[in-house]
Formats: sequence, C-alpha cells, structure tokens
Amino acid sequence: MKKNFEEQYQKRKLLNTYISVVIINIIVVFLTGLLGLLLFNSNKVANHFKEQIAVTVYFKDSSKPVEIKQIQKYIQFKEATKSVIFTSKEEAAKIYVDEIGEEYMEFLGFNPLESSLDIYFNANYVKPLIIKNLSEDLSRRQFISEVNYDKPLLELLDKNIKRIKFWILISSLTFIIIAILLINSSIRLSIYSKRFTIKTMQLVGATKWFIQKPFIIKYLKISLVSSIFSIFLLYLIFQKIQENFPELNLLQEKLPIIIILIFVFIFGSIINLTSTIFVTKRFLDLKSDEIY
Repeated sequence: MKKNFEEQYQKRKLLNTYISVVIINIIVVFLTGLLGLLLFNSNKVANHFKEQIAVTVYFKDSSKPVEIKQIQKYIQFKEATKSVIFTSKEEAAKIYVDEIGEEYMEFLGFNPLESSLDIYFNANYVKPLIIKNLSEDLSRRQFISEVNYDKPLLELLDKNIKRIKFWILISSLTFIIIAILLINSSIRLSIYSKRFTIKTMQLVGATKWFIQKPFIIKYLKISLVSSIFSIFLLYLIFQKIQENFPELNLLQEKLPIIIILIFVFIFGSIINLTSTIFVTKRFLDLKSDEIY
C-alpha cells in the first residue's frame, strides 16, 4: 500500500515537472518570438509615424498658378518625397467651414486662407536637418509666404525612436539569457528526479548515448509542441493587431516574419538539446554516493 502510494506520488511529481517544463518552454518561445517580431516591426511602426509628418507650404495670393505648378513638380521629383497634396484656398475654406460649422466668410467678407501644399516624405528622409534645409530653401522663394512643420514633434520622434529601438534590443538580449537559464533549470529539475534511474543504467553497462537518447528525444518533442503552440499564439496576436491597425501592415512582409518564427523554433530546440545533454552528462559523471 505504502509502495503504491509512493509510486503514484513519484509519477504525479514527474508529471507536474514535465508540465512545468512545457509551460516554461511555451512562455520562453512565445516571448522570444514576440520580442523578435516587435524588434523587426519597430522600424515599420516608426516609419509609419514618420511618414505622417507633413511640411506645409503656404502660397501668397499674388502667386501665379505656373509658379505653384513648378514648385509642386520640383518637390515631387525629389527622392525624399513620398507624396504631395495641393489644397487651393477655396478648398481650404470649405474644409475649415466643415470643421467649425460656421460660414465665417460671410462675417469677414473675404477668404483669409491661403493655398497650400502638404509634403510627405519617405521615412528615411524624415530627419530634423533634412526637413530644416528644405524648409529654408522653400522659404527663400518670393511667392511663398510661409513654410510650416511641427519641429518639436519631429525632434522628439527622432530621439525617442532611437531610444526605443535600443531598449528593445537590450530587452531581447536580456530575455534570451533569462530564457536559457529558465529552460536549463526546468530540465535539470525534471532529470534530477530520474538520477537514480540514470545511475542504475550506467552501473549495468549502458553507454552514455544510450542513456541520453530518450531524454534528448523527449525534450525535443516538448520543444516542438511548445514552439508550434507559441507560433500559433504569435500569429493570432499579430492578426488581431493587423485588424485593429491595418495602416501598420505588420503582416505585409511574410518572409522576414517566417524567418523570425523559424529562428524562434530553432532557438528553443537548441536550448533544450544542449541543456539536456549537459544536465544528463552531469549526472552521469557523478559518483554513486554523490547522487544523494
């Protein structure tokens, strides 16, 4: 009776250990994949916000249509330019009336707004110095009354993007170290419960590889199941983000995402494989009286 109880207790203990190994593997692989995808998509998200910053050029009422057309073409053919949107003073007045809900021109008797050109840039060129130089160049033209852009926002965005990328990279490296330690510890605890079996097999003449092989296969299977489950969770999360923020196009580039997921799968397998080999080797190298 006592022996059966002890056997059931040991089996339950071993099962709980395996479950903890699976859970730790899932958490580690999932978070590693999430950090990898965030690191890759941080550029895309940053570029999206950069490309929303516009430089607005206001034209004097005395400016000629041909002058506006020339400056529009000049800007459009620049490598840095992503898009250019022209708004006439009549269109600007209509937009303003729609926003405030009042016909202000009836009160003023004239349209005080100016025709404008909104310039959006490719993300690589959205830098304080580049925008400043272009603004100064445009301001020198006599038919342009003003060049306006959100300088504090541009500087803040440029500074914070670099900072965020740096800390995501540091977090990723730190987590990889923690992941290795966690998986290694969980496997060590699992194999520890089998130390007497390992030593018994060794004493009856089993080779090291014969003893290690079942453990390696078992933990590689655990890694496989954990990786598949984690990759499925990652896909669901990014699919949900894509549905809520379609403008970010997080799932547009399939190949880099597939490469990251393959890396995550290989990463989890390598940690499990190396940890299993080293832990079993440690118990195999112990003397009989040291396993207690």
